[in-house]
Amino acid sequence: SLVILCHKLQESMLSSASSFRNYRGVLNWCVVMLVLSNARLFLENLLRYGILVDPIQVVSLFLKDPYSWPAACLVIGILGVCIDVHVLGSISEKVGLLIYIFNLTVILCFPMVVVLKLPSITPVGGAFTLGVYTILFLKLYSYKDVNRWCRVRTQVKARSLSRSLSCPSSPSASSCMQSHVSYPGNLSLRDMYYFVFAPTLCYELNFPRSESIRMGFLLRRLFEMVGNCTLLYSVKPVFILQEMDYSRMTERLLRLAVPNHLIWLIFFYCFFHSSMNFVAELLRFGDREFYRDWWNSETITYFWQNWNIPVHKWCLRHFYKPLLRRGAGKLLSQSAVFFASAFFHEYLVSVPLRMFRLWAFMGMMAQLPLAWFVAKFLRGNYGNAAVWLSLIIGQPIAVLMYVHDYYVTHCQDDPTITEAL
Repeated sequence: SLVILCHKLQESMLSSASSFRNYRGVLNWCVVMLVLSNARLFLENLLRYGILVDPIQVVSLFLKDPYSWPAACLVIGILGVCIDVHVLGSISEKVGLLIYIFNLTVILCFPMVVVLKLPSITPVGGAFTLGVYTILFLKLYSYKDVNRWCRVRTQVKARSLSRSLSCPSSPSASSCMQSHVSYPGNLSLRDMYYFVFAPTLCYELNFPRSESIRMGFLLRRLFEMVGNCTLLYSVKPVFILQEMDYSRMTERLLRLAVPNHLIWLIFFYCFFHSSMNFVAELLRFGDREFYRDWWNSETITYFWQNWNIPVHKWCLRHFYKPLLRRGAGKLLSQSAVFFASAFFHEYLVSVPLRMFRLWAFMGMMAQLPLAWFVAKFLRGNYGNAAVWLSLIIGQPIAVLMYVHDYYVTHCQDDPTITEAL
């Protein structure tokens, strides 16, 4: 029969009242536009300057004189830190704790001293080195905590553990199918090195493992890493403020906001999706939840809980909950977590730049009143817009302050840099 009615009550797809949620095509469009918008700049630089960095030449220079690359030597030196932890043998609990405290202190302080004392280490090399040592610090702290929990449980129950201690309350179904290691059978260099290279900060005796390595998935992630690094190289905002004029600061801030945000988004995808999935696939590491839907955040708190899952799990497991168990209140515990995060942000910025301005520290601590304001007065789309605005505008403010101070401290008297600008 002929159908006469062709209309019904329904909302437009882009309306907030619509139940449509599949925006995969829009995401692909954004990626295509991002690649095309930067392809011209990449080709222009390639034709004008050629290939400025030859990877083969870099490796050959390092092999000829490795001591001229102190940042690389520091990164390679982390392997010896793990060996030192395991050569201790059987010692008392108090002595072991003192050695661990000393070891963790050295992990944070030694690379900092080297970066500050050796002018040959660039800010990029220094930031990368300190980032690697910070990750190792968090991993070894988790390794110490979990094994201590295992010893306590073994002493209380007077038997070996029947299951692993993990961030969730119980292991996943896939991990239950695998043979489990019980304490102290996990105390081996192989187990520790797997944890050191695994894309997680929280130690377990038995990590969930995938069945095999998917070569197609691995190559796609590798292609993404190369492409994203190319984009990061092409999106380079140039901004120098010789005078702290407020009108010029505002103009530079708005000019810096969009490219800085693009760099941050590219870095997020390259690191948290491409790189970490690449490493996880190589190691058959099963837990691939490195981030959640932070882009839908309607509060600042939700954003910080979901954009970096490895760090969030570590803070929750080894810092926030232990403070609660010791009687601290939720507000005090949350403030302590933000304080620790602010310290590491400043540590990773000020030391490589060789100047201490506390902009990153103050920016992180400012998240506390901002989180309270957004949660109390803004809801829904307004809260989400406030989160995006804090990311797009908040980060460039700190970057602008550091760039200005770095220029005044290191580059103002350099005539070659002044003429180039």
